[in-house]
Amino acid sequence: MKLNEKDVFKQRFYSKIIFISAIILIYTISSIIAGFQNGMAFSSIPAGIFWLLQKFIPTQNALQYFPEIMDSVIKTVLLAITSTTISATFALFLAIIGSNSTGINIFTKIITKIIASFFRNIPIVAWALILVFSFKQSQFTGFLALFLITFGYLTRAFSETIDEVTSDVIEALKSVGASYFQIIFCGVIPSVSSQLLSWLLFFIETGVRESTLVGILTGTGIGFTFNLYYKSFRYDAAGLVILTVTVIVIGIEILSNKLRKEMM
Repeated sequence: MKLNEKDVFKQRFYSKIIFISAIILIYTISSIIAGFQNGMAFSSIPAGIFWLLQKFIPTQNALQYFPEIMDSVIKTVLLAITSTTISATFALFLAIIGSNSTGINIFTKIITKIIASFFRNIPIVAWALILVFSFKQSQFTGFLALFLITFGYLTRAFSETIDEVTSDVIEALKSVGASYFQIIFCGVIPSVSSQLLSWLLFFIETGVRESTLVGILTGTGIGFTFNLYYKSFRYDAAGLVILTVTVIVIGIEILSNKLRKEMM
């Protein structure tokens, strides 16, 4: 027996009600277990926003810190570009030998997935804290934290891109007797180069944002500069840091999006 249009509408409506009710129930139970005080939290939002607007608006006095802020921003952007580019090189190698299409054997495919999952699933904050104990607060520590997390994500992204794009190319080259390295360098890499470059640009954007947080933990870059101003109660200068980082990130994102559109 077929449902008419009215019954289908009612069924969808009731499904949405059940879904929303389940979300509310889960949130309520989680709040109770965690001891989260909803009333106090939501009532303090206006006061918090007012305090931010009052304290973090850049003033004329904050402009004296602008050269120092720009120097830190440039270092942060260069750190993100360097770590992402180097991690992409290693990720491409691992993706090729671990891809379902180009993997050497079942062992390399499994190992690649394990390595990518391991580095990807540990948060960047955890990586930064772990590395600080070993390498202390330095640019190299920030570089390593960004490198490891980006390496994990790019390995998976590159591997999936190779699987999606190159299956027909690989079959065609195998049919004419091409060797493994000929398949990789003459077929696979040229076929996916634009997609790989697109992923690289995307993670450079992400790296700039994440390097700000990493800098707070590793004592480097714009994150350290923000933390320094904040802890010394120079909130207007800290606000200028936030504004500068926001403008730089938006600029990089716009440029990256334009480049990706040109390549695709």
